[in-house]
Amino acid sequence: MSMASPIVSPVPGAEPGRDCPLCPRLVAFRQACRAEHPDWWNGPVSAFGDPAARIIIVGLAPGKQGANRTGRPFTGDYAGDLLFATLDKFGLSRGRYAGRVDDGLTLVDCAILNSVKCLPPQNKPLPEEIATCRQFLEAGVAAMPQARVFIALGQIAHQSAVKVLGGRPGQARFGHLAEHTMPGGRTLIDSYHCSRYNTNTGRLTATMFEAVFARAVALRD
Repeated sequence: MSMASPIVSPVPGAEPGRDCPLCPRLVAFRQACRAEHPDWWNGPVSAFGDPAARIIIVGLAPGKQGANRTGRPFTGDYAGDLLFATLDKFGLSRGRYAGRVDDGLTLVDCAILNSVKCLPPQNKPLPEEIATCRQFLEAGVAAMPQARVFIALGQIAHQSAVKVLGGRPGQARFGHLAEHTMPGGRTLIDSYHCSRYNTNTGRLTATMFEAVFARAVALRD
């Protein structure tokens, strides 16, 4: 099945092919999703945003009803509703988010790169899948040299970001609003993931999430 990505990646040279074969379990799940939902994207999801971004958001992996369906990070599910509303509030997006790849939304001085490009079963990638996919996160970060502030959404994204940015995982412990100085003067800020579960349980509130982006914008400037 050959199909062009529904979005233009800010780092086109850092993306896997649509039929990336590297993780057998994810390939099998992808094929099952294609059979069940042939009108969905069902492939590795490209990065999204401004090629000259100074702020990079590191997510976990595509959601089944969100990015795996639409082909754009955080688009079409609850996590995207909160994320894109927050980006709009801080002037990091232009246009109106409507949960579709053709809604005209663009990001400003900001980009989204996921730790894992393909949909994992139960939204839980295996350690070896995270490690295998890290090459694409590394290539994406390397292709965006103006990025100075990184926001990790959740612990897996935090661990991948620390490794990609050259930090020591044992010396950079995850915690909401925790701030870590990485080699080269770059900064990593942690946030709980903006998932429905985290917001429904009160683990993450809109105010808490906004505090992360307020800090990121302050550090960027």
